[in-house]
Amino acid sequence: MIAFDLRCAKDHVFEVWFKDSASYEEQVAAKAVVCPACGDKKISKAIMAPNVASGVSRSASSSTSKTPALSDVMPEQIRSALRELRSAVEANSEYVGNDFSEEARKIHYGESEARGIHGEASESEAEALQEEGVEIARIPWVENTEN
Repeated sequence: MIAFDLRCAKDHVFEVWFKDSASYEEQVAAKAVVCPACGDKKISKAIMAPNVASGVSRSASSSTSKTPALSDVMPEQIRSALRELRSAVEANSEYVGNDFSEEARKIHYGESEARGIHGEASESEAEALQEEGVEIARIPWVENTEN
């Protein structure tokens, strides 16, 4: 996976993750990438600051990082939509926790009842599922503030 900072014709800058550079090129050419702020489909790469390795792992540096959490910089309208999405997923699927990858494979191969599930999977587990052709969706899991 690769992240690009993108810019629309109206100068809105946003980050999008792609499988690889070729995937970015294909999606932009097909006008499949849309600015989340205004819906513009005229997209180009924005100037990005390089990610320079510091010799400190992300987990070790996360407690002292000055970078704000995604929830701190995400517009409230997007957070609200993601909370609604989370509620819908929770209401209409079964939580399988850390067994998500195993259960998704069982459903895909007909070894388990077909149904909606949600749970946790590592980045490598999610990529392996996608490579096998198992249909999954990765959803930013915004904390539900109503609880």
